[in-house]
Parts: sequence; C-alpha cells; structure tokens
Amino acid sequence: MIEIEGLTKRFGTFTAVDHVSFSVGKGSIFGFLGPNGSGKTTVIRMLCGILEPSDGTARIGGHDIVRDLEPIKEMIGYMSQQFSLYDELTVNENLIFAGKLYGLNGRELNQRRDEMIATTHLEPYIGRRASHLSGGIRQRLAMACSLMHKPTVLFLDEPTAGIDPVARRELWDLLFEFAAGGMTLFVTTHYMDEAERCDHVGYIYMSKLIVCGEPDELKKMPEVNPSGTRRLDVTCDHVTTALQAVHQMRGVRSATVFGQSMHLLVDENVRRSQIEEKLRGVGISQSEIHEIGPSLEDVFVTLSAKHARGAAEKEAA
Repeated sequence: MIEIEGLTKRFGTFTAVDHVSFSVGKGSIFGFLGPNGSGKTTVIRMLCGILEPSDGTARIGGHDIVRDLEPIKEMIGYMSQQFSLYDELTVNENLIFAGKLYGLNGRELNQRRDEMIATTHLEPYIGRRASHLSGGIRQRLAMACSLMHKPTVLFLDEPTAGIDPVARRELWDLLFEFAAGGMTLFVTTHYMDEAERCDHVGYIYMSKLIVCGEPDELKKMPEVNPSGTRRLDVTCDHVTTALQAVHQMRGVRSATVFGQSMHLLVDENVRRSQIEEKLRGVGISQSEIHEIGPSLEDVFVTLSAKHARGAAEKEAA
C-alpha cells in the first residue's frame, strides 16, 4: 500500500530525511520509531503531500505522492502529533466540520458522524467543547475526525503521547479493529510495548533508516546478540543499588533497569553465582536470575550506539 524509494528531504544545507526506503503492506500496522528530531514526522508530511520531497519517490496505493496528490488525499487520514482540531467547537461540531471538508453533507454526513461517534465511544461527550476534554478523549476525537471520509490509509503521529495507560490501550484496541477491517496504519511512537504490537517496524536515526522488519526478526540480528554473550533478567530489591554493583563486574557489557529488574548483557563465562555474590556484597541477599531474549528496546539502543560510533569515527577521520 505504501512504497518508498530513496525518499529525501533537505531544508537548506540540513538533511532531515536521507534516502529512506521501505514498503508497507495493505491492512498492516507499521510502527515508525526513532529519537526526537530523527525525521519521523517529516516522512509522514511528505507522504501526506504537506512537504515536497527533495529527492526519491513514494507511492500510496499506486499513486505518486507528487504527481497524483489529489487521489491520495481521498485515500489517507492524518492524525497529527499535536491536537489540531478546534477547541471552541464541540465534539459534534468538529466532526461535522471535518466531514464537510471532505465534501460530505446531508444524510451521508450525519450517518458517518454517528458511525464515528459509536466507533470511538464519544457518545457521552457529543455536546462538550474540545477544550474541556481529557487527553485520551481528545485523541479519540482527533482520530474520529481523521476517519470521517473513510480513508484506506491512516497516518498517526505519536497518537498516544501524553495520555494515560487506559486511554492508550483503548486507542490501540481501535487500531487493531481498523487493521482487521483492511485499513493500513502508519504509526509513530516512542513506546516499545506499542512497537511490539506492530506487524513491521522501522527505526530511523539521524535522518537515516537503519533497520526495518518484523519485531521478532530484528531481535535475532547478530549485532543485538553478540557472539559469546547472553542476556539475563535479575530481579531483586534495591535495584538501583544492584545496578551500580553489576556495572563494576568484569564481563558485564551492559546493564539497564526494567522496573524491579535489571536486564544484563554478559559474557557467557559470567556465572549466576558470581552475580549473586556481587549483590550480597552490597546487602542484597535475595535475587532471581534467568536467561531472556533481547527486547525491541535492546535492538534500537544497540543499533543507535553502533551508528553513533560510526558517525563519530567518520567525523574524526
């Protein structure tokens, strides 16, 4: 449904997106991840026709994003990073306005509004101004407005940023429903648990796409699983104290806190008894240690560090 080849955007001498290529299948959920300023939103804005590419090509549903923009506008919905609707209008008025922008009117407009209110569970808020809605309900309204014209491709730029966990889960439940109905979803996010829910994920870093594939495939990459190492989950009390202790151990390549646990990347010759002994030395007598596989966060942290080192070495040379 989405095909991108060498897509590039320059602002003067600054390259915001540098020859990005990937494709997104129909009815799939594609997660687009990367640090702030890496180029995620710029890619979406080019695909939606808001920005013109400096180089490269992209097609949505077979239509070129530069030459065939009009049919693309009818195919896509865009839920921007910032709440972009009208605070002084009610939920009902925002939906009516969004529908009229796409040429809906009369019975068709009212029917589509009612469908979106039911789909996004906005019934209790129909007469409430957008400025008086909670973050989660505002996001539901923004999604409903972006769907008024029945798009086949929906772009969502960090749709769950700043909303509570319950609202976040409810929003994702809706996304799964849309994908099951054949809609293609392109989602940017900073949340690793959301990335795990996507069919495919792409990771952009410093304007370049450095990896793209299914989450399970990315976790098997050699860079993420260095030869002669294994990953351990260590659950214990006083995890921050434990983190400082294991950082001092020979053979521990990395250590990160995950709630009440630590995730360690260690050399194969590091024994559990050595870790337990080290923890007892700082007053932690009880711990549970078991082997785990890498997470998507491990994937992206590892690849980011690798590319940062490569960029630093190139600059130094």
